[in-house]
Amino acid sequence: MELTVQTFLTLDGVMQAPGGPEEDPSDAFAHGGWQAPFPDPAIGEFVTELNRHASAFVFGRRTFDIFRGYWPDQTDPANPIATAINSLPKYVVSNSLSEAEVTWRGEHPDTACLVAGDVIAAVQALKDQPGDELQIWGSGQLLQTLLRHELVDRFRLMTFPLVLGSGRRLFNAGITPTTLRPVDLVVTDLGAILATYEPAGPVLVGEM
Repeated sequence: MELTVQTFLTLDGVMQAPGGPEEDPSDAFAHGGWQAPFPDPAIGEFVTELNRHASAFVFGRRTFDIFRGYWPDQTDPANPIATAINSLPKYVVSNSLSEAEVTWRGEHPDTACLVAGDVIAAVQALKDQPGDELQIWGSGQLLQTLLRHELVDRFRLMTFPLVLGSGRRLFNAGITPTTLRPVDLVVTDLGAILATYEPAGPVLVGEM
């Protein structure tokens, strides 16, 4: 499977709590729910399409808690996003949860399992399994680890036209400098940029 990152971003790279004020108020973040003023149908269509490629998901603990508090209650079989998230395997990276605590409500209680110990080896082993994509949503702290070890195969970045000046960012100091190759890019009617990138080797420098 290819490891793909799907995330909502601001122009200054903030990915923290796009969905609501209570989603992740850590570090006194005061802008939770910043995505709400952009109810763009094109974004929903984009997310629906990329979920069709999911064979499994990997989450950090915080994102897993957010997802399992919401998605098991979305039971409409005509909702392809809910169907994928509820039915497909979910791997939870956590050193504080026990295997017994990693559960999923609803019709698919056994689809979630714990990943502990050597995270890099575990994620690489998941990538070595057959399938289309191992998708990661949110999970900012886990993402930093995966980025430092160059495990991400594709980025799908949904960037909104606002700047927050604070909050957890996708790309932080310490990751390997990398050139990204644009695969696809669309600008929606509300000004969001839906872009797909793939790593394309080291950063090259020169003179202009």
